[in-house]
Amino acid sequence: MIASLEGTVAAVGSNYVVVTVGGVGFRVYVPENVLHRVGGSSAHIRLFTHLYVRENELALYGCTTQEELEVFHMLLGVSGIGPKMALMTLSVLSPERLRAAIANEQVDVLTQVPGLGPKTARRVIFQLKDKLALGPLGAAPPLTDQDAEVIAALTALGYSVVEAQMALQSLPRDPELSLEERVRLALAYFG
Repeated sequence: MIASLEGTVAAVGSNYVVVTVGGVGFRVYVPENVLHRVGGSSAHIRLFTHLYVRENELALYGCTTQEELEVFHMLLGVSGIGPKMALMTLSVLSPERLRAAIANEQVDVLTQVPGLGPKTARRVIFQLKDKLALGPLGAAPPLTDQDAEVIAALTALGYSVVEAQMALQSLPRDPELSLEERVRLALAYFG
């Protein structure tokens, strides 16, 4: 229906923005990070949207990237997760952090989302673990020799291959970084 909107922010609410497109204002519910980036009205914005249709409700939900929207759709596929909870999840966790939490089965990270309890968090992990690993969000750039060395170093230190790959994805793509710096940054990813 409405795949995206591009226009001027006419108003900012507690969990939505009103985007004016061709003289028509659309209320779009967005993650908190979008509200912070917009700042105020009259900013230009482009949102990828999901039209939520129910018997007595029509609502637009929007994200600034296609990746966020794909994660939003995957979250909607989990039983017990509606659009408001999916949006709240994206407000608290970036797609990368969510992917890492699911891959590493970190229920405690998912329960940082207000209203998302341990039972639902385990359901999210169970239902999305394979989808996130196999879908476009799980696709990683080809490994370089340096990447393979970082993974080898991390697995030698006791991390799983999946954990090592998640740490590797968090690294800046700077060819000037030495192997030692890359391993140090990867270890910093684990906290």
